[in-house]
Amino acid sequence: MSRNSPDTGLRVFNSIEKYGLDITRAAFSGGENLSDYLEAFSVDLFLSKSEEDVQHAIDTGCAAAILYAPPKEIDMSKQIRIAFDADAVIFSEESERIYKAKGLDAFLAHEKENVNKPLPEGPFAKLLKTLSFLQSQFKKSPIRLAIVTARNSPAHERVVQTLRTWNVQIDEAFFLGGVSKDQILKAYRAHIFFDDQETHLEDASKVVPSGKVPYKTGSPLNKVST
Repeated sequence: MSRNSPDTGLRVFNSIEKYGLDITRAAFSGGENLSDYLEAFSVDLFLSKSEEDVQHAIDTGCAAAILYAPPKEIDMSKQIRIAFDADAVIFSEESERIYKAKGLDAFLAHEKENVNKPLPEGPFAKLLKTLSFLQSQFKKSPIRLAIVTARNSPAHERVVQTLRTWNVQIDEAFFLGGVSKDQILKAYRAHIFFDDQETHLEDASKVVPSGKVPYKTGSPLNKVST
């Protein structure tokens, strides 16, 4: 999908052919907002450098992220490695709101009290479930999934219980409790990492391809510096 005109889009198809990519469909909007066409194309994941397009996609319930400039070196292994933050990405922003408004102690107390109550779905929940299903179709999956979150014990348990309820299998999970994410992501060799906070993405984007997941328009978290 591109804001290019159909005429300039011909160069895109020529490049697709040159590099042998298995892409046969395209949408060239001639400068119009691409997010208007996401539902029509049944898009599961929308990535763009356009903050306007990504914000509109998030507001309409599509998993979307604003891409950072990629690092110079990217791991080119054939297995696709995807990493997700937890709160406000895979899960809703409910718990993140409590942490931002009331602090760590209130957040931990809330998670302990609700440990057996599944976390509400966030913007990337459907995508994670789809990828987990695709994994289950292979004896040796070409996809590897990880959660890299600032949560730590005892807040980790609700995450694990929720994933069990969703019947989602995660290959790796890192409950970092404030430890910087960038070196973990580098060691994991992520091909893409999704997070909602710039404080994590500034460093992470220097070592792995990264995308920022914006909050929905009107979310209280938009008023909090991230």
